[in-house]
Amino acid sequence: MRCIFSLISIIFLSFTTISCAQEEKLQVLPQQDLTNPLLHKDVEAQQKWVDSIYNAMSLEEKLGQLFMVQVFSSQDKATKTKIVKLIKDQHIGGLIYSKGGPVRQARLNNELQAAAKVPLLIGMDAEWGLSMRLDSTYAFPWNMTLGAIRDNALVEKTGYQIGEHNKRLGVHFNFAPVVDINTNPKNPIIGNRSFGEDRDNVTEKALAFMKGMQSAGVLANAKHFPGHGDTESDSHKTLPTITFDEKRIDSIELYPYKKLIKEGLSSVMVAHLSVPSLEPRPGYPSSLSKHIVTDILKDSLQFKGLIFTDALEMKGVADYVEKGIDGNSTTKMPQGGENDLKAFLAGNDVMLMSENPEQAIKLFATAYTDSIITEERLSHSVKKILMAKYKVGLDKYSPIGIHNLVEDLNRLKDDLLYENLMENAITVVRNKEDILPLRKLDEKKIAYVSFGDDDGTPFYEELKKYTKVHHVKAEKLDELLTKLQNYNTVIVGLHKSNASPWKDYKFKDQELVWLYEIARTNKVILDVFVRPYALIDLHTVENIEGIVVSYQNSTIAQQKSAQVVFGAVAAKGALPVSTGIHFKVGDGITYNSIKSLSYGLPEQVGMSSEKLSKLDSVANYAISNQMTPGIQLLVARKGKVVYNKNFGKHRYEGDDKVKFEDLYDVASLTKILATLPLLMELEEKGALSLDTKLSKILPEYKSSNKSDITIKEMLSHYARLKPWVPFYAATLDSVTKKPDAKYYRRKYSPNFSIKVAEEVYLRHDYPDSIQKIIKDSDLLSRQRYRYSDLPYYILKKYIESYYDKPLDELVQEHFYQSLGANYTTYNPSQLFSNSQIVPTEIDDYYRYQEVHGYVHDMGAAMQNGVGGHAGIFSNANDVAKIMQMFLQKGFYGGKRYFKTETLDKFNKCYYCHRDNRRGVGFDKPQLGEEGPTCGCLSLQSFGHSGFTGTYAWADPEEEIVYIFLANRTYPRAGKNLLLRENIRTEIQRLIYEAIIE
Repeated sequence: MRCIFSLISIIFLSFTTISCAQEEKLQVLPQQDLTNPLLHKDVEAQQKWVDSIYNAMSLEEKLGQLFMVQVFSSQDKATKTKIVKLIKDQHIGGLIYSKGGPVRQARLNNELQAAAKVPLLIGMDAEWGLSMRLDSTYAFPWNMTLGAIRDNALVEKTGYQIGEHNKRLGVHFNFAPVVDINTNPKNPIIGNRSFGEDRDNVTEKALAFMKGMQSAGVLANAKHFPGHGDTESDSHKTLPTITFDEKRIDSIELYPYKKLIKEGLSSVMVAHLSVPSLEPRPGYPSSLSKHIVTDILKDSLQFKGLIFTDALEMKGVADYVEKGIDGNSTTKMPQGGENDLKAFLAGNDVMLMSENPEQAIKLFATAYTDSIITEERLSHSVKKILMAKYKVGLDKYSPIGIHNLVEDLNRLKDDLLYENLMENAITVVRNKEDILPLRKLDEKKIAYVSFGDDDGTPFYEELKKYTKVHHVKAEKLDELLTKLQNYNTVIVGLHKSNASPWKDYKFKDQELVWLYEIARTNKVILDVFVRPYALIDLHTVENIEGIVVSYQNSTIAQQKSAQVVFGAVAAKGALPVSTGIHFKVGDGITYNSIKSLSYGLPEQVGMSSEKLSKLDSVANYAISNQMTPGIQLLVARKGKVVYNKNFGKHRYEGDDKVKFEDLYDVASLTKILATLPLLMELEEKGALSLDTKLSKILPEYKSSNKSDITIKEMLSHYARLKPWVPFYAATLDSVTKKPDAKYYRRKYSPNFSIKVAEEVYLRHDYPDSIQKIIKDSDLLSRQRYRYSDLPYYILKKYIESYYDKPLDELVQEHFYQSLGANYTTYNPSQLFSNSQIVPTEIDDYYRYQEVHGYVHDMGAAMQNGVGGHAGIFSNANDVAKIMQMFLQKGFYGGKRYFKTETLDKFNKCYYCHRDNRRGVGFDKPQLGEEGPTCGCLSLQSFGHSGFTGTYAWADPEEEIVYIFLANRTYPRAGKNLLLRENIRTEIQRLIYEAIIE
């Protein structure tokens, strides 16, 4: 007892400067003091509750309120028993939860709250969300990432949604935001946790975050006072020193606190730092300094909210060594609550994570008895704590509901916000020769090289949605450089762990050497999925054309970064910190979207994810009822793909599930994906008009019955042409009904060079016979709407004659290559493995084999697989690009393919008054009750369908693109059940029902 008394006497002497006048400042705040951030809107009721609770408390109960103890929801039963004992016997006022899981924490919290006489104030470190401490919860971007965002409203929204999560889990105080200004890149503990190095940006972001979180009903905490941003050591392990003078600290480190305090900041956490300019005692922790806590924070900054110490078990204070009277000898403070008492007397209200709360409370009681702690001082802090409890609703405490807890902490709206945050954060810091965004894809041969020790697959997969990109790997530099000689653009991604903000972020020395060598011989875009400080290690950036900072290696960050690289998403971010000599804080090259398709959540474009999920049921119904073995299904709105899924398999039997990169025979979609755009181009060039007659573009038709048919009539299916001619039938043996030897051979030869299937070669001159058959064919008896393939045979011949080049080459050169439609082609087996090509039929009437890798349409097959009406193979993503280009009136990916008026000219129904719904090449919505659409979309919409089950439709009014690819003809064409049961149009109807704004 004598030892304790002596120690208290020493502590008392160290605080003899506290005068009566100063003690008066510690009186309980008057209820009319509107600068107090802990005031409830019902001040009178709050004051009444606080007074009633306080007056009913014993001294020990009051002292217990000053302590917040750490709890793990993953802890063992013995540890939990100790916590319950602290709550019941020591009357502690709060808990700070650490590692564990949300359901376990909720159950434990309910149990611990039930043990408390006065409800416990619950705190957590949830700087980027509950996932900072808990599994199965949501991780928002680090503060450093948020610091790159120019729109502070998004940061406020982040604070709000983190607040919602905390509130749902019964957390009242989130120890966030970090307001440390990270002016030292070597800071080992703050770094990514800071909004950056610029005091104004840090302040604006912290203020926005605070406002958002507190508006959700969770109290904020600014930390680490007076500023932990310029240290090279971690206060968890030692006592860092801040060497700046008082003027610098006041103008930089304290600046955010001044602003946030004026705007209603609820609490501050005081760090364990040595700050000689503010506290002259050598090595004296700031958390124990009366001058720092009371004179500066409470008096000078006039802060009236709660003041928390940082964790008192941290080495920065726990290992504090008391100087002897002679100034040289040292004595380590005993672990009996002495630091707690020093911290309280310095002005702190809550002792966070005391090393020994039982002993500390005993010491406090003795100090109270000995008048070292006055009643005024005690009531000042305890009543502030009680005010906070009332403000967060603990006067009417109710347990945490467990039902749907994990779902409530991982919401769609959180993913939606994360996408928006990353789109706004990703920063382009170098763009030599305007290499970004990547355009002119027909001129690009792109390789991707991955650095770092984490996965870059999401980035690579997203890159491939835009054009052909190869992942190039090698064990040695020479081997890598040799492989890269085949490419003119190399995207280098630095991928490091996204598990926590403290993970390693630097290049390895070998990676830097490799990067310089790659950049010496190739155009390079460097994309770093780590904190910006990684760029400090670049000795030169001269040969690196583009540099992108993507901040984190999360899946969404990687996907959005790829979209920025290709210009589907605008570049908006600005560096929150400087990165050595090359880039300064605030740097950020911006550019607009170049109108390529982006990818994201439906809610970003006014659609409902929940309602779109109904498409799954219809697609699965079609497959389970054997209407088609597989489906690729895509929906885009306002230039963003919001639904892109695969269903089923290539065949009903087998394990070959449909994948995104699988190619389908799109059948008659070829008409609008290949022939029509080439024809539109020619019309725009003046080579023909819609009123041009057939005899003018193909002289051999002058003497035919088709000489006066116009382009408009042909493409509107209003030219009296026969719907279809089974050209193959005439080449079959009249008895066996198999390919006649007169026309076919089993092996290739110059005279039999057209490969219609495996070991089936047609005479090379037969396409000429097809053209003659068409030219000489009879016309229908009267002019009326009759769908026909024949115009596209005719126009194919014209287009190839005009350019003196095959149709398949033309459409690649004019459109597909620059669009990045690298999965769109005729004769796919020449470029892709059959494992990637979906079969269309087991043919038992012409080719007598599985049609796999060859066009299903017989007429197209007889033209070497290249028809104007059929022959294209593609995937849903590529078809969507072409339809989006049409929807955008001829513009896509930074390139204008057609004038607006050209699209308008072709997307027009010229014969609607004659009961013909068709546009020029495009199909249009029905004029009556039945037709090609759901009947629920605008008349401005357009598209086409294909025999194999394919469907593509675009609606300018709602800005929707809908793609449905299938192989319903497998194994037999038979009855079209997709059409009979309106599967495609029913899906279309559901798409429109999913529009919410």
